[in-house]
Amino acid sequence: MSIVILGGNECMEHRYKALCQTYRCQAKVFTKPAGSVKSRLGSPDLMIFFTNTISHKLVYGAMSKLKGQNTIIERCHTSSLSALRGILEKYAGQAS
Repeated sequence: MSIVILGGNECMEHRYKALCQTYRCQAKVFTKPAGSVKSRLGSPDLMIFFTNTISHKLVYGAMSKLKGQNTIIERCHTSSLSALRGILEKYAGQAS
């Protein structure tokens, strides 16, 4: 399963990726908008927005890019590992 995470804490980026790997998922993490994020999103199976740490403009841009695709969109107010773990358990199953 491919996952794109928008938002979150910059110092937690490596931990987000490591947690996704334990659920056998490939993850791209964009903690802050650097350049054209919309062109680097691709077509993920799951898009996670950490809404507390991301601008509304970036959320709307990503949503318009994903329109018409079969991407699951999940919004979470907190950017903690436990919140990400809960989302991964819901959509990716059990960790290995």
